[in-house]
Amino acid sequence: MFRIYVGNLSFQTTEQGLTDLFGEHGTVSSVSIITDRFTGRSRGFAFVEMADEAEGKAAMGALDGQDFDGRTLRVNEAHEREPNRSGGGGGDRR
Repeated sequence: MFRIYVGNLSFQTTEQGLTDLFGEHGTVSSVSIITDRFTGRSRGFAFVEMADEAEGKAAMGALDGQDFDGRTLRVNEAHEREPNRSGGGGGDRR
């Protein structure tokens, strides 16, 4: 699977709309629009998984900077999130 980050989405953008858009460039395995856990509203970005890396890279090249639902898309390869290394806690305990 080739995972793609899609940013600067309109709040009206749907998973089906992204599936159709990326489907013009290859086989889409899944689309997930990230939502706020409290409001359920889109956070303005999504992840698209495509079956083939070459198709995914072609889609990235074709769609980055393009207008979709009135917004200019930011499209690039998704990277795994690094674990939070802050250690938590904090503050001076005197």
